[in-house]
Amino acid sequence: MNKKIQALALCLFSGVTLMHAQTFLSQNHAMKRVRTNEKFLLLPVEESEGIAHIRVIKDNQVVKEFNCKLAINKTDYNVPLDLSEFGGDVLLDIQFPGDKRTTGIIRDFACWQGIKESSTFDTQNREKFRPAYHHTPLYGWMNDPNGMFYKDGVWHLYFQYNPYGSQWENMTWGHSTSTDLMHWNYEGEAITPDALGSIFSGSCVVDKENTAGFGKDAIVAFYTSAGASQTQSMAYSTDNGKTFTKLAGNPVIASDVPDFRDPNVFWNEETRQWNLILAAGQEMRIYSSPNLKEWKYESSFGEGYGNHSGVWECPDLLKVGDKWILICNINPGGPFGGSATQYFVGTYDGHKFTCDSKPEVTKWMDYGKDHYATVSFDNAPGGRHVLLPWMSNWQYANQVPTKQFRSANGIARDLGLFSYKGEDYVTVKPSQEVFAAFEAKSSARLQPTAYLEVTGVKSNATITLSNDKGEKVTMVYDGKNGTFSMDRNESGLTDFNNDFKAKTVAPTYGTIKSLQIFIDNSSIEAFDADGKMAMTNLVFPSKPYDKVLAKGCKVKVHALKN
Repeated sequence: MNKKIQALALCLFSGVTLMHAQTFLSQNHAMKRVRTNEKFLLLPVEESEGIAHIRVIKDNQVVKEFNCKLAINKTDYNVPLDLSEFGGDVLLDIQFPGDKRTTGIIRDFACWQGIKESSTFDTQNREKFRPAYHHTPLYGWMNDPNGMFYKDGVWHLYFQYNPYGSQWENMTWGHSTSTDLMHWNYEGEAITPDALGSIFSGSCVVDKENTAGFGKDAIVAFYTSAGASQTQSMAYSTDNGKTFTKLAGNPVIASDVPDFRDPNVFWNEETRQWNLILAAGQEMRIYSSPNLKEWKYESSFGEGYGNHSGVWECPDLLKVGDKWILICNINPGGPFGGSATQYFVGTYDGHKFTCDSKPEVTKWMDYGKDHYATVSFDNAPGGRHVLLPWMSNWQYANQVPTKQFRSANGIARDLGLFSYKGEDYVTVKPSQEVFAAFEAKSSARLQPTAYLEVTGVKSNATITLSNDKGEKVTMVYDGKNGTFSMDRNESGLTDFNNDFKAKTVAPTYGTIKSLQIFIDNSSIEAFDADGKMAMTNLVFPSKPYDKVLAKGCKVKVHALKN
């Protein structure tokens, strides 16, 4: 009897089953042994299926666990599981939802044929709707911008990220960097889920005076640990935000409020202490600290003020001139449905924010449907307030017609203030770095990625972008009624969600003399050149718009630099 036959006989006699590819333990449970020298295991995803829970086991210990919509009938795309950190020899413990009446027989699932070992993962930008100059995840899902800061000439952007699918799940902080706010490099996963929960939104600060004791200029991150409850945790980095060490004493702030999240920290020069503002249900809570570790509750703001049609999220508190601006993102409740960004202008003494407007006044930062979770960069140069929005809407973010990735950030914008009829409002202007990315000389033809310089605007101006498929977007300035509108009802693909079709309308707070319009492969952002109006909308034309028709204004087209 040879050795292989002896081994098989021993296993059969002892009741042990040898595991080769995968073993089916029930209709909903399988295990798969992986032994490979390749870096990645490519997992096939089918977005219409339920979520499978995967535990990666090494030496009888769970070293990673995540959710993934493993393919049952067909593969929409693949996502990579990096095996190199585990030595290439792991056991996958997989639990599927549903039963065979709805999913079929487990041994026939498409994923078993689709799981592949590979030394590489293809991240080439091939999808026609992927933006050319807006930040997007290299692959997978992205929502809120997180932890943004500027240091040593580099802009750091963290973001809510799902590495295992292009829909919301497995919240992790992804990380990208840029030197010009227009070209971004993906730096990998920065903060990953742990025993306290998934990693929800938060902020980073540069601790210039070493108040926390992690070192001068250490980067200190605050984020929501989303487990059975939502609590606030802390991590620090001594390598300029590339890697983080989580505080052993997490969480640092807790509450009995179910929606308790999105801590935003800033240094208050007037009081010489740190402040933290976070969302708690439908109010914002403010805390103070001398050292970033021990936090004292100061006050709350929100009851009776502004829009309360949804949950308040992702706050920011900024001093602009002699005023303070409290940013409050809300979902739902936006002016045209779904998520949007409202704000309040007032005073702040380091303990309490007081709004200047009457409680019933609601002010929106952007009147498009695709501007949310807007927060600012810490430590921006020159005292600037530079913000980035998430460019989507929770009504349809999971269904937009892309596959390898979903969601982008809007272009960077600088915040200021202006007054109109006794009220203070924010100005929103594209950051100076944005204009530098386009050719100074105008082009004769509209490009899929372009900046439109609109001048000589009359009180009934119209700008129409179109293609030969009959798809179009119409923008109208109505000076008599003081409004600017954008109609995307016939913009291209719209049937992926009933809430996508829309005509959005913004007040102009005075006369518009010139406009700045930024077109990318799947978005249009329009700004009054004086900053008094901003509108951000996604579009999905089956063919890029190549015609621009202007009435009551003049349009120059500036192409994106190569």
